[in-house]
Amino acid sequence: MSGGRWTLVMGALALAVVLGLALGPVPITLGDVLRALDGAGDAQVIAIVRDLRLSRVVLAMITGAGLGMSGAALQGTLRNALAEPYLLGVSGGAAVGAVFAVVAGVTAAVALPVAAFAGAAAAVALVLLIARAASGRADPRILLMAGVVVGAFANAIIMVLMAGAGEGTLRNALWWMMGSVSGADWPSIRWLSLYALVASVALVAVARDIDLLALGEDAAAGLGVHVAAATRRIFLLSALLAAITVAGAGLVGFVGLVVPAIARALGVRRAREVLVASAIIGAALVVGADVVARTVRAPAELPLGAVTAIIGVPFFLLRLRRAS
Repeated sequence: MSGGRWTLVMGALALAVVLGLALGPVPITLGDVLRALDGAGDAQVIAIVRDLRLSRVVLAMITGAGLGMSGAALQGTLRNALAEPYLLGVSGGAAVGAVFAVVAGVTAAVALPVAAFAGAAAAVALVLLIARAASGRADPRILLMAGVVVGAFANAIIMVLMAGAGEGTLRNALWWMMGSVSGADWPSIRWLSLYALVASVALVAVARDIDLLALGEDAAAGLGVHVAAATRRIFLLSALLAAITVAGAGLVGFVGLVVPAIARALGVRRAREVLVASAIIGAALVVGADVVARTVRAPAELPLGAVTAIIGVPFFLLRLRRAS
């Protein structure tokens, strides 16, 4: 991708961040936003910008970047433009792990992503098992159908786990399952950032394997790649990134489907560049979606997952039509 297009992508992220800090039930001018970030100006404006909106923007950026990179890695590895964490059941498995931890009383910022990752890893293993049992190998089309089944199964497990919960817990859990960054807080963001950084660096480090697996299993094996081990490693790192987003923002679907396609449309081809571009574009997309979620019906707030689904479902149907 040319330097001009990288500048365009970074500019889109910067614009989304500015809008995320300035827009809401209480609109704030750009000048007041900049003064508030510096700790100057009206005390109420400082509280809104630094304590409420900035944490939301940062969590939305982590969520979008994680989902974008996870979707790009899965699409490249499976050679399937329809692959993404939500559709493959990975996000659903992460949600099961997170809900189980919450029901068990484990809500520490350091522990919730671990529980979500355990659920996501279990979902990956189950999807691969179903796909191999159905076709004898990890066929990309069978994997997608297996992911849909596992995602539905995960939702059923969540309903069972929440059956005995109180009314307030149910309401909060339902909102979380629809996706939201309204509960962003700095202690959780610090841990999520650390997990996301480690997983992102590790995924970029195996970008060459993604490039080779995109050529096909036989071609990758002929070029020295241990196909099973490389696929498993990429799947687990993708699952970790998806789990981080679920632990922080709940279920936010279709970002991992749309974002890599935008990156490739901008001329990015090599896996390492696709991963980086998907992280930036994903961050911009989710920050922008959160702005829409909290301004369209202000002071009421729409679920973030509903906004991304409105974008993603037509895109999915279009890609499905092209793939058929």
